[in-house]
Amino acid sequence: MASTSEIRNGLVIEYNNDLFQIIEFQHVKPGKGNAFVRTKMRSLTSGKVLDNTFNSGASITPVRVERQKFQFLYKDEVGYNFMNTENFEQILLDEKIVTGADLMKEGQEVEILINTENDAPLTCELPAFVELRVTYAEPGIKGDTANSPKKSVEVETGASITVPLFIEQDDVLRIDTRTYDYVERVKS
Repeated sequence: MASTSEIRNGLVIEYNNDLFQIIEFQHVKPGKGNAFVRTKMRSLTSGKVLDNTFNSGASITPVRVERQKFQFLYKDEVGYNFMNTENFEQILLDEKIVTGADLMKEGQEVEILINTENDAPLTCELPAFVELRVTYAEPGIKGDTANSPKKSVEVETGASITVPLFIEQDDVLRIDTRTYDYVERVKS
């Protein structure tokens, strides 16, 4: 058991018979009344985000988790196959655990959050930025900046990304995996 004073971003807790990861938190001490902790938590089973308020000093149940580096091998009809880069063990993850799967290519290194009590994988996170090659891009029309200075392209993993007009086929792009935003064109 722990108290609300130990809440921090990334902490995994057990709450209402489910596992939640703290996304944001804020300690609030109003002028009148008791202090409290306002949190935003994501369910690790359903992915839903929950806003919750804990009274200051309330008990919480933290879950011990471990981040391990894995390499994405391939996807089949059952799910996504990964290999631990330290001991070369392979695991299979369900599609709902893998966030940003359409930005992941074979050989990509990811971090998997594992519950140390039962060795169950909880989440799979891509690095903040990935570099992918454009496989299809319609040509930008000169002078077409009045309506929309952006266009949609398809990258090698099949994902569709909105980019500026000057991006062409076979360009390598740096993409933010959290927002699916184009960051920059990478020199190749």
